[in-house]
Amino acid sequence: MDLKLYLKEKCQMVDAALDRYLPKENDLPSSLHKAMRYSVFAGGKRVRPVLLLAACEAVGGDIANALPAACAMEMIHTYSLIHDDLPAMDNDDFRRGRPTNHKVFGDATAILAGDALLTEAFILLSNQLAAPSVDPMKLLQVIDEIGRCAGSRGMIGGQVVDMESEGKPEIDFATVQYIHARKTGALIKASIRAGALLGLAEPSGEDALVKYGEAVGLAFQIADDILDIEGTTEELGKDAGSDQERGKATYPAVIGLAESKRRALELVQVALEALSGFDDKADPLREIASYIVKRKS
Repeated sequence: MDLKLYLKEKCQMVDAALDRYLPKENDLPSSLHKAMRYSVFAGGKRVRPVLLLAACEAVGGDIANALPAACAMEMIHTYSLIHDDLPAMDNDDFRRGRPTNHKVFGDATAILAGDALLTEAFILLSNQLAAPSVDPMKLLQVIDEIGRCAGSRGMIGGQVVDMESEGKPEIDFATVQYIHARKTGALIKASIRAGALLGLAEPSGEDALVKYGEAVGLAFQIADDILDIEGTTEELGKDAGSDQERGKATYPAVIGLAESKRRALELVQVALEALSGFDDKADPLREIASYIVKRKS
């Protein structure tokens, strides 16, 4: 399959839906809505929504039923980036090749834009009119999964431990594993499981996809750790080498660059093996798993 074309088509689908679901720039308060849309449409890869749609397709589901949840995942991811870039956290100047939200709109508006995106995500997830053919009980399962993975035992918990570990001379492997599995891995796993649920997967298929999601989520963050060392600022759209400068708890920092690359490839194989029982409808998931460790940004 042509992964580049697949990603382009799905990104266009998600972007068009996000434009419909988000408040327009001129809706009051316009400063807030401009800030929200600034970061959402800053040119992200849409990894999480695309994975959600691909998981739905892999089990033979209708992606029209999964599109609102895919957009909600991107809203949650974007909110996390806006807050992650703030001076009180990573204090980054650039994101996706553009000035970070707080650099353009100020700290207060950036905080509120992130808050609003998180809230809009759950409004969309709970709006049965957005996907009228989806069983309300299935929507509740999806909301529960995404809420848990975005909360204190998921992404936010990972962010807290990440900040607490910054600059410490000795961080053990278990701590790095904890951070990566939650800060990045949790939302990726949630995207996959939400897609499986909305695609009406059988329990065995759902379990296999969750295993895929856990492996891919961790591989994605390890690949990010590697790119921070080997990538350029132009490729990454943000300052290269920032993790090393801040003394972040990363895989290369704990187990070295070569072992990190080996581990990422190993996780891709785990992900691919999890899909062994699926037919060619899961080929996009297979291609995305391989793409994750080969990408340059």
